[in-house]
Amino acid sequence: MSSARACETSGYTVHRQGDFAVATVAQRVQDCADCAGTGLLRSTVTENARTYDVVQPCPRAKMISRAAAFSEAHLPAVHAPASFDNFRPSNTEQARAVQRARDFALRFPQTRGYVLSGPVGTGKTHLMCATLKHLSLEVGARVAYVEISLLYAQIRRGFQDGKSGGEIIQPLSQVDVLAIDELGKGRGSAFELDTLDELIARRYNAGRVTLFATNYSLRSPEDRAQRGYLGTDALVESAKESKLLCDRVGDRIYSRLCEMCEFVEFPGNTADQRRAKNAAERVPNGPPRR
Repeated sequence: MSSARACETSGYTVHRQGDFAVATVAQRVQDCADCAGTGLLRSTVTENARTYDVVQPCPRAKMISRAAAFSEAHLPAVHAPASFDNFRPSNTEQARAVQRARDFALRFPQTRGYVLSGPVGTGKTHLMCATLKHLSLEVGARVAYVEISLLYAQIRRGFQDGKSGGEIIQPLSQVDVLAIDELGKGRGSAFELDTLDELIARRYNAGRVTLFATNYSLRSPEDRAQRGYLGTDALVESAKESKLLCDRVGDRIYSRLCEMCEFVEFPGNTADQRRAKNAAERVPNGPPRR
């Protein structure tokens, strides 16, 4: 069932439907006066005294195609209204993150990705979804969103159906822009690290852009140079209690993130927007009447 909450963006309606955000276009191609319902615009071009017939997609058909692609990206339903304009930064780093995300969307593909780090509820997923919405609906880029722990669960279920992890990862490795949320979350098992490494390696080797959000700090430990490289077994043990992303994902992945992305880290005291909203909506009951 569709939610009544919706937002309008350049002719699209983006709303909640089940677990995901979906986009629709009000007018059907069949009702388009420009292309007479064919989805194609025909014109003639004269060059060097010769006339050519030219066929191109109707703008309405293009919008419908982009809306369908957006809906297939599986952005979380709760972030259907997300945009750059309705994000309210509370500190300098959040303001820098908004500008970085907006610049990325406007300059794509001539830019690298970003990693947003900060406490829970500080708007990291909001900014990633605003970025993907702009890229898919306004630019026509192929995008996808995935929360990493849910991807691990999907692959485990796929094993029961005879699918390999690579089969599930392949579509995510091929989109123009992939947003990976909750990076570093999980048990840190060898299976999880191998899965994450394969996905990032595929995108890194293909030169595709990836966005990340994490609750773990982007700072490197002071003894990183002395500690040296860690194998998988040692990494799993060291990551169990660490609050540093480099420990959670390992040197190999972290090194690639440094090349693929710009890092933006919110201060540890950045307010949880969900808690702040909940507190603002509470109405005091006042003292009991006698």
